[in-house]
Amino acid sequence: MLPLTILTLVCILTYSFEIVFGLAGTILMLPLLSFLYDTKTLVIYSVLPQVLVATIGLARSPRTVRLDFLAKMLGFAALGMIAGFSFFYYLSAGVFQILLAGAITLSGLYLIVAPARFKLHAAGARLLDTLGGATQALFGISGPIAMTRLLATFPDKTVVRNYAFAFFLPLNLARGIEYLVHDTYTPEIGQMMLVSAPFLVVALWGANHLHFKVNERHFRRVVAWIILLGGISLFYR
Repeated sequence: MLPLTILTLVCILTYSFEIVFGLAGTILMLPLLSFLYDTKTLVIYSVLPQVLVATIGLARSPRTVRLDFLAKMLGFAALGMIAGFSFFYYLSAGVFQILLAGAITLSGLYLIVAPARFKLHAAGARLLDTLGGATQALFGISGPIAMTRLLATFPDKTVVRNYAFAFFLPLNLARGIEYLVHDTYTPEIGQMMLVSAPFLVVALWGANHLHFKVNERHFRRVVAWIILLGGISLFYR
């Protein structure tokens, strides 16, 4: 029972951070729990808190997401996912990972050094949408790319976070359905989900209000640093 208690407490902390800032819950959770569970088990389990974060965050926020805008983001991300799988045949995954790490690291640096001057034209936005889908297919990571794109598009932190959640939610639902179809869930993962879910719902429901208390400048600063550190960590993934 002790491992499940530790799992629940760690996930309450890491995913409360995500519901406030819009990303990094799983990135923080994996290294903290790797001494208790193998990475594959944790990645599969992460479907539950990811879906809860996005659902609760969107349900308890002002309605800021335009479906036509989101549909375009997801459409280009879907193309990126298809291209991402194709890259395995034409480009070494290791080479792509280095290029990706470099792009994310530079984005993070630019967001930190010159946050007010980072703007995107339509072509650049679509490129990042597509790249986000490709990185999701190749590495299971799309947060840093999506948040970079959204920070450069919208001036309001709540709008940025809500679009991020609306972008991540269908991707994680699709991932969860794929696991179900391929019978990937084990009794251990089912127990992890059943035990932790009620506590996560209560904690995330309460933690969501902290997002609205975060200063706009501090929000962007924290997210920029997360993107930078996420890019650097990819060099060692």
